Amino acid sequence: MADLMRERPSRMSFFPATRGAVPSPAPRRRRAGRALTAGLLACLALAGHEQAAAARSARSIAQQAQAAEEQDAIIATVNGSVLTKRDVDTRGRLFALSSGLDVSDDVMERLRPQIVRQLIDERLRMQEMLDRHINVPIKQIADAIAGIEQRNGMPENALRNKLAEDGVSLTTLIDQIRVQLGWSQVLRQETGERGRITAAEIEQRTEALKREDGKPEYMISEIFIPVDDPRHTENELKFTETIIQELREGAPFPIVAAQFSQGQSALEGGMMGWTQEDGLDPQVVAVARQMPDGAISNAIRVAGGYVIATIAERRTVGHQMATILSMRQAFFPFESPLDPENPTDQQKSMLDSANAFVANAKNCDQVEAQNKKLGEKHPSDPGELLLNRLNPRMREVLEPLPVGQPSQPLVSEDGIAVLMVCKREERNIAIQTPSEIADHLLNERVEQTSRQLNRDLQRRAIIDMRSKS
Repeated sequence: MADLMRERPSRMSFFPATRGAVPSPAPRRRRAGRALTAGLLACLALAGHEQAAAARSARSIAQQAQAAEEQDAIIATVNGSVLTKRDVDTRGRLFALSSGLDVSDDVMERLRPQIVRQLIDERLRMQEMLDRHINVPIKQIADAIAGIEQRNGMPENALRNKLAEDGVSLTTLIDQIRVQLGWSQVLRQETGERGRITAAEIEQRTEALKREDGKPEYMISEIFIPVDDPRHTENELKFTETIIQELREGAPFPIVAAQFSQGQSALEGGMMGWTQEDGLDPQVVAVARQMPDGAISNAIRVAGGYVIATIAERRTVGHQMATILSMRQAFFPFESPLDPENPTDQQKSMLDSANAFVANAKNCDQVEAQNKKLGEKHPSDPGELLLNRLNPRMREVLEPLPVGQPSQPLVSEDGIAVLMVCKREERNIAIQTPSEIADHLLNERVEQTSRQLNRDLQRRAIIDMRSKS
């Protein structure tokens, strides 16, 4: 009975509220029909949305697959080794990121032919390394990356972090440096006995320098872009001019040289050191005599390619007096980066220790002993320093500092340094030592060997260009 009572209101609700009215079945059928139609339309609409979503998903998957296929498109094969569009694009992005510039699509497009050519040369060099069983240790590669960072005033791991931040694999940089380092070993093997610089050769060059006394000498850096066919240099010239434009807009010369120069100075950021005019191509000499220090040259046509040059400073052969410092440092390390507004107890303790040390340090031996006691996080002896080449802050500290007197504590993010000048002397640094002369002679010989071996590898190679880059 209770169940029935609960059902009655439900049944009664289907009847009209007016007493005595006769219910008509037509309105009910119309309402039911409208409800059925609305339901069918809703189902059709839902099906349509699902089909549209499926179509969009299919299009997205197809676009991704097409993009992946385009990235894996073969640009060339080099003795059977495949070079893809992805390889070229990644190298271009590496240049854009390491230069620190916003490289436009138009500029990148002009760089592409030379990037392809450079990657082909690297494949040939890597294959030669493998044939000679040359392996480059990963520590050597890491040291080279650290050197690039140091020459460009970048903190440790800054280049690695920048690449990761922008989605460029560190492998791209590692592969490039591995080839550069391995190629140096190839050239050492290739030069063989010719790589031995004799005392007679050093003496001969010394006599030649004496004859050059009073003539100009340049602290010069270069980027060398080789030319395959001397009859057709349009692509190489176009690329060289593009690089010059980027350099003049602020791209760091050492990084661009490391990326694109095919000279043996590439890993040194293109730096050739102090070079006399007889050690340069005549065309480079003609430009060097006229260009101001710090400027970027126009493209200079030389035997085998194009050169972009910049001069840091110049001097007269045999005549350049400079202040040379010998110093020691003690470094009091922080356990965490310093927040100047909120130093930790450990950082305060390090500052107290540094101040106490300054009050008692009397000689360089004490400074060196203290640095070793602190774990030698920074080298005790940074080597001989040329005062005029120090950064402004360091020069401001060391120039007035008397010999044997510690500096005030120099606080940085990672610790506190105390410096002491052990010796200060004026020296004519334009006079080259026998070892420096030997280095110059060896570099000249290795550069010649590199260009010759490159031509031989290209002549013997089977290079199949599949598509335009």
